[in-house]
Amino acid sequence: MAQNEEDLLELGGRKFASRFILGSGKYSLQLIEAAVRDAGAEIVTVAVRRANTKEHENILDYIPKQVTLLPNTSGARTAEEAVRIAHLARELGCGDFVKIEIMRDSKYLLPDNEATVRATEQLAKEGFIVLPYMYPDLNTARDLMAAGAAAVMPLAAPIGSNKGLVTKEFIQILIDEIDLPIIVDAGIGSPAQACEAMQMGAAAVMANTALATAGNLPLMAAAFRDAIIAGRKAYRAGLGRVLARGAAASDPLTGFLRD
Repeated sequence: MAQNEEDLLELGGRKFASRFILGSGKYSLQLIEAAVRDAGAEIVTVAVRRANTKEHENILDYIPKQVTLLPNTSGARTAEEAVRIAHLARELGCGDFVKIEIMRDSKYLLPDNEATVRATEQLAKEGFIVLPYMYPDLNTARDLMAAGAAAVMPLAAPIGSNKGLVTKEFIQILIDEIDLPIIVDAGIGSPAQACEAMQMGAAAVMANTALATAGNLPLMAAAFRDAIIAGRKAYRAGLGRVLARGAAASDPLTGFLRD
């Protein structure tokens, strides 16, 4: 993805031109390669249970080799389970990146922030590049930073909901206060919402369901790619002022209009 070479996303000492992290959990293996290509994605999440399979088809066979894998601990209910899944991912050859997902709640799929901090601390000490999925809480984000997280991934809305930036104000607090990349994850349902997240100052956006439930997945991947680039450019440029009331003419009106 063409971006300013001086404006790269840095995670765990690695630099990436793309700020679109692509989820792969909800669509067919046959569409993954096209989605990665059209998204311009350099990081793709993968559920370890989809890679650790004896079936004929393995998700790792469909992800381009140059792409960095971000295995997640989906299915973990405790910090201990998340750590075990991370170890398994490393043994399967998925590398040192890991996205921590710990959910005891099966209805709303909200992350367990306290357990996420504990798993992050242990895995960071073991040399993993840890990207924890969390509910956007400032104190938890500070604890994750102290625990050695490479970034924090606050949810925008419940997983799979496509509701958009429901937690916008809390994400903005993290962007303003936490000295780590803030990657907006879960609930982003459209390119416009992804663009808005980037305009806020998010370092990156992750999306999965919005693409998987679209009528044309590769085309939607390209739309997200372009929206994320546009949002990042707008953030770097600095958004124009907003008037609290009234209007201001774009061009001088003197001598043209009469009272």
